[in-house]
Amino acid sequence: MALPVKRNSRLKAEFHHHVYVVLLSNKAAQHPSILRANPKRDPRKPCIYVGMSGLLPEHRFENHRHGYKSAWVVKKYGLRLIPELYEHLNPMPFEAATEMERDLAEDLRNEGYTVTGGH
Repeated sequence: MALPVKRNSRLKAEFHHHVYVVLLSNKAAQHPSILRANPKRDPRKPCIYVGMSGLLPEHRFENHRHGYKSAWVVKKYGLRLIPELYEHLNPMPFEAATEMERDLAEDLRNEGYTVTGGH
């Protein structure tokens, strides 16, 4: 009977990574590096940060806000999470999250969002 418990525990451990999207202040879009990365941006759509973490998105966002392993743009301009853009994707294994972070950033950029992060 111990075997199914171990299998469930291992499965949960393998699927604990998350992608997340942070709404940034429009001031972030004034940075030349962000503008260069988004030549086809739609100024009517918000500036966002796409990230990936082994933590829950809410916890990771708080770490950004408090300067712990923080992306400068989220610490300075981060307003809130946008769960409607990512929660249907989570959780997933590390490798899938790494790929999904890039894919999500690219998809949102193609939709006209001004995107930073998503490496």
